[in-house]
Amino acid sequence: MKKILSVLGTITLIGTSTASLVACNTPQEYTKEELAKLKEENKIKTNNQTIRDNLEWIAPQEKPFNQVDDKWYFVVWRGDENNDWFLTKFNNNIDLNSISLKRKLDHYKEHDLFISPNGLVINIYDFTYEPSKWWEINSNYFKFVYRWNDEEQNLPKLDIDENGNIIKVK
Repeated sequence: MKKILSVLGTITLIGTSTASLVACNTPQEYTKEELAKLKEENKIKTNNQTIRDNLEWIAPQEKPFNQVDDKWYFVVWRGDENNDWFLTKFNNNIDLNSISLKRKLDHYKEHDLFISPNGLVINIYDFTYEPSKWWEINSNYFKFVYRWNDEEQNLPKLDIDENGNIIKVK
């Protein structure tokens, strides 16, 4: 009886630790209500109604890069060893599943920003860090991802302040 209980305890312990290990790299999943609240909280503070209505904060769980949507995205990310924030704008108009595994979007010193079917990735070339992934919960390299939901000719000129917050230029 003791052997059976010992074996069952070991199996339970292994199963529990494996599930916990797998769960630590999963993105934060929000309910519909939480997601709507976060989208409202992360709206850009501006008097321009077009920008308020069309610049939408994106959560990793929405998986915006799984398919081509021909929308413009703004990404605020860390691109150098000084922890400076950078703003990259790109059009999601290439099917990564049919061309390559990822597409390079931007480069600053030893950091490259890529888009992959899973999302955004920063490769850090100092051989001490794993790539930082946008969909990971504790990524220190991504601050915001916004999608522009209006026409390309209405695309705003945005910039960031020293804290990585988006500000409107024109």
